[in-house]
Amino acid sequence: MRERIYTRNIPDPTSTPNSRVLAKCLLIGWIIVSACGLLLAQQGWQQVPIPPLSSFKPQEPTRIQLPNGMVIFLQEDHELPLISATTLIKGGSSSEPAQKVGLISIYASTWRTSGTEKKTGDQLDDELESIAAKIETGGGVDTTSINFNCLKQNFDQVFADYLDVLEHPVFLEEKIALTKRRLETAIARRNDEIDSIANREAAKLGYGKDSPYGREIEYWTVAAVTRQDLLDWHTRHFAANNIIFGIVGDFDSKQMESRLRQAFGSLPKATPYDPPKIPVVGPKPGVYLAEKTDVNQSEIAMIGVGIRRDNPDYFAVRVMNEIFGGGFSSRLFKNLRSKQALAYSVGGGIGAGYNHPGLIDISMGTKSGSTAKAIAGLYQQIQDLLKNPPDETELKQAKDSILNGFIFAYDSPDKILGEQLTYELYGYPKDFLERFRGAVEKVTSADVHRVARKYIDQSKLAVLVVGNPKDFDKPLEEFGPVTKLDISIPTAPPRPVAAGGGR
Repeated sequence: MRERIYTRNIPDPTSTPNSRVLAKCLLIGWIIVSACGLLLAQQGWQQVPIPPLSSFKPQEPTRIQLPNGMVIFLQEDHELPLISATTLIKGGSSSEPAQKVGLISIYASTWRTSGTEKKTGDQLDDELESIAAKIETGGGVDTTSINFNCLKQNFDQVFADYLDVLEHPVFLEEKIALTKRRLETAIARRNDEIDSIANREAAKLGYGKDSPYGREIEYWTVAAVTRQDLLDWHTRHFAANNIIFGIVGDFDSKQMESRLRQAFGSLPKATPYDPPKIPVVGPKPGVYLAEKTDVNQSEIAMIGVGIRRDNPDYFAVRVMNEIFGGGFSSRLFKNLRSKQALAYSVGGGIGAGYNHPGLIDISMGTKSGSTAKAIAGLYQQIQDLLKNPPDETELKQAKDSILNGFIFAYDSPDKILGEQLTYELYGYPKDFLERFRGAVEKVTSADVHRVARKYIDQSKLAVLVVGNPKDFDKPLEEFGPVTKLDISIPTAPPRPVAAGGGR
């Protein structure tokens, strides 16, 4: 939720003789805009009529389950002569061995760049670029993926290449080495940016440094990954009943279904993927310092345990987040940035994951000399949230912001399809998206106050500060005992502790 401010260069309108006319036009335009603004200010912006949002009735994709267990979604979209598809294969970085963290990153990159026995990755690049098509692979926490997009007229050609990459990857040693070098460079530079340090350390505090949600890629875990590991991963996870496939574009659904049944119907089944059960116990309360002496600003994060998205309180939490730390009209922004000028960026709330609790993450960037004042300001805003329910203006503004954004977030068939793939992956009801608007509209001020008090306990939060303590306005000990975090980049794995803890 960090704010980004963009600027651009505007040319001098009087720099050429012909530009003088343009300058006059711009001046007239500004006069008109100013007059309109003055009129709105006099009459009140509240008097401007705002039409109600139209009803949300998304074009639902057709779901098909093949006898081998593979799930397919078909979504027609005839606006443009394009076709794109995504394959999700269950299993991602949450399942990779702790001693080989980074396996999924290497797998996802070299899967595509290595190509197949028929065509190298470089040959595929040349072929696809010539017809403005793409085939790309990726990896996440719970899945690996491969997708393509192309013109309708090139579908047969691209789909054949897609199937070849999907089913017959080769994972070339030279591509593996290249990917490893890139990861090693990223490790070497992971302390360059203060916000990157804050995000990383917040995850480690919230989930645990050994949790798949918080652990880091290290030099030795990258080095431990072999080509055979990648081949074994593909063999183990690439099975029909572990695959969700979605396709959207300019096609006839009956014809496409027949084509896909022919392409995927013979894929073998395997033991269904059993996702790991990863506990989320939350951080140990206290104050934590990640010292970085070459900066003149601080990143602050208050971390706790959030909720899952299938929690009945999710919709009230979503509204609460918008009111508290969701944007320019939030309490955090108005009070800590606009009024007190304490923050470069500020925001946050209660996180909600699909298959595990997210984190409470209330974050703020400030100058080094106002670090303690900023922490006190965040505490004050939390106390105010727990004490004072939102008024009707706050509540309406938050709901309007969420629902207007919601309409644009799902305004095309491909966006709807992507959401349905996610629901299928995590076992959510297919109408979860349609429930969203009605559920948000029903949230009351009392609901917001209730969930804030239920899920946010200031005494259970970990306070993380990344910055230079020599420049802080007050010592962090003002807020309790301080634990200093080691953010140095190790070059070798830690030595095992001897039995009994002795040397």
